[in-house]
Amino acid sequence: MATDGIINFNKPVGITSAKALYRVRKITGVRKSGHAGTLDPGADGVLVLCLGKATKLTEALMDQPKVYRASARLDVTSESFDSDRPLIQVPVDRPPTRDEVQKACARLEGTIEQVPPAVSAIKVGGRPAYKRQRAGETVELRPRPVRIYWIRIRRYQWPRLDFEMACGRGTYVRALIRDWGAALDVGGCLTALTRTQVGPFRLSEATTFEMLEAADDWTYLLTPLEQARSRLAERPVPIPPPPIDG
Repeated sequence: MATDGIINFNKPVGITSAKALYRVRKITGVRKSGHAGTLDPGADGVLVLCLGKATKLTEALMDQPKVYRASARLDVTSESFDSDRPLIQVPVDRPPTRDEVQKACARLEGTIEQVPPAVSAIKVGGRPAYKRQRAGETVELRPRPVRIYWIRIRRYQWPRLDFEMACGRGTYVRALIRDWGAALDVGGCLTALTRTQVGPFRLSEATTFEMLEAADDWTYLLTPLEQARSRLAERPVPIPPPPIDG
């Protein structure tokens, strides 16, 4: 039974990427495996799992464009710019109009300099930034270039903002919301995040724990190694959805 390949997995909310991978290992019995691109416990969606020899494709997968569907609040913030931490109310003199939100959005597209959140796994002096921050240290991370292919506002009704975006490697959606809010002189906090695509792998085609456990032969849910290599070579840039008025 060939077990070298990729599982396009739909990670549920409430579990880390590492624990999702561990549970898939128990189902498949394949010990040599890894994931390409961590999703926070509060996020769901596409988590690409590499099994056997496909672990050599991890870097190529990390470089693939990614698409997210996100919700945010602009009247609050938090220590992590995410709703997993206590929310802090931000005084706002006047809620921005949709046109103002759209103009601020446009300035975030392209190659931008982004400062990662201090509450992140980025290592500073060999230790994750979030551990230093938790220990009371002041963590200052340097800005780094990230690629934002496009952002589309799906709904805006103060203080809630729903949008979709496509981005490159190393982008923090919660940092983008932080900067979006700062440009509008309001707050900015991520409240929901779903990864709908990683390169050619889409959420609509993703596998769940239940599908793997129910399968008589789980390998039919696997994208074989050579097929995965071929699909990655295409490196598609996701097409933006049409704008929504209102």
